[in-house]
Amino acid sequence: MQNIILLLFAVFFAAGSYFILAEIFQVPTYRASRAILTMGKKQKRQTKSADAFILEISGRIARFLPMDEYKRRKLAATLRSAEIPMTPELYMAQVYVKAGLMFLCIIPCLLTVPLLFPVFLAMGTGVFFSESGKAEKMVKKRREEIEFELPRFTATITQELMASRDILSMLEAYQKNAGPAMKNELAITTADMRTGNYEAALTRLEARVCSAMLSDVVRGLIGCIRGDDGVAFFRMLSHDMKQLEVQRLKKLAMERPPKIRRYSFLLLACMLLVYMGVMGYQILGTMSEMF
Repeated sequence: MQNIILLLFAVFFAAGSYFILAEIFQVPTYRASRAILTMGKKQKRQTKSADAFILEISGRIARFLPMDEYKRRKLAATLRSAEIPMTPELYMAQVYVKAGLMFLCIIPCLLTVPLLFPVFLAMGTGVFFSESGKAEKMVKKRREEIEFELPRFTATITQELMASRDILSMLEAYQKNAGPAMKNELAITTADMRTGNYEAALTRLEARVCSAMLSDVVRGLIGCIRGDDGVAFFRMLSHDMKQLEVQRLKKLAMERPPKIRRYSFLLLACMLLVYMGVMGYQILGTMSEMF
């Protein structure tokens, strides 16, 4: 009973302190924060109250969060590539808040069920590493999707260069049949090319994706813009990318047998259980007849 009273006191004291500090520092309400988050998101889904609460606290902490200049520039580039509309300080503050909320659960846990202390400690550590690497995972996934499509894109450019030198028309024509990630990047690049310099637009495409394979393609396109004969270059590049695609497909094929073997072991275990069940039933039936 005493532990329950202490837990309720801690909960109500924390809630009261939050409301008092929110009034003093003029923290926005949940409705305002949810409206801002919903307007900022491309996907039309309702924002959770927890996201608004975390955003409020993160915004207060972000201004006091120290960050090295190199790390800040690197994280800012990663956030731009991942299309996350946050500053590096706000992003890291959000990571610390999410992990800190899990660590705060340790306090009532120690008062009530101390045995669950390692569980919340492990969950908090996992949340920190998962959230801190979320942007990099998004960038890596999008880069892999683009690189998977580059062999077909390079082969198309090779065929188009034999009949035309209009790079903008080539990109717009390929954009119609491109994948989601490639289509988004080509839409940004073509719009940038129409309003500015072609070479600068392609250079910004290379900087956004941060892919070595795409850098070779961009270098060839810039050479074509400058007047080079890019047919031979793109033929060699297309051949190399096809070889890389074959290696990637072989790697995926080699990863399949272990997954299939796992389900084979499960099937074998189920068959053994059925066999043992039948044997056990027969043995029990024989023993009951004997006695």
